[in-house]
Amino acid sequence: MKKRKRLNDMIEYVRGTLEELTPAMAVVDCGGVGYGLSISLGTFSAIQGKKEVKLFVYEVIREDAYQLWGFATKGERELFLQLTSVSGIGAAMARMILSAFTPAELVEVISTGNDRALKSVKGIGPKAAQRVIVDLKDKIMGLDIAPSGTSSVAPQVNQEVQQEAVAALTMLGFSPAPSAKVVTKLLSEEPDLPVEQIIKKALKML
Repeated sequence: MKKRKRLNDMIEYVRGTLEELTPAMAVVDCGGVGYGLSISLGTFSAIQGKKEVKLFVYEVIREDAYQLWGFATKGERELFLQLTSVSGIGAAMARMILSAFTPAELVEVISTGNDRALKSVKGIGPKAAQRVIVDLKDKIMGLDIAPSGTSSVAPQVNQEVQQEAVAALTMLGFSPAPSAKVVTKLLSEEPDLPVEQIIKKALKML
């Protein structure tokens, strides 16, 4: 995929009414135009329950596709751009990494050279983990990434959590059957976990 510099992007952010939201996609109505933006689990957690949202945007333009990625903060967007600058790390894999870690956690993982944590993400092998650390260790230190807190989400009915978690994992590229098995196991062990925590744990088990 051809990388594009931020200066060439036409859309800096979108602000409007949150019309639809899943752990992998947000639809924001801006003056009657609905923008569908691919998001990470971190952004999902940040905007869940809100009516009006502002998402910073990165555009991916290819010959056969035009895709918008949305981020709750500029820091998360910058991490996404840094990750996709690493050889072998595409947009989907960058989202997977940002769904497994908060921006603050990812900065700590990279800065401390914790390749074991990176390898826990589906699709990240030893070589890819080392490339991320070597390529980004110096670059990420200057990013303005605020410490992350645990987001408070009201408990949901287990069946609803299960369906939403499996749907999100399927959108992220996992097969529905193994996803459902892992999600069911997690919910049986911790029935009150919110959906984003279920997905984070599932990403490290699938």
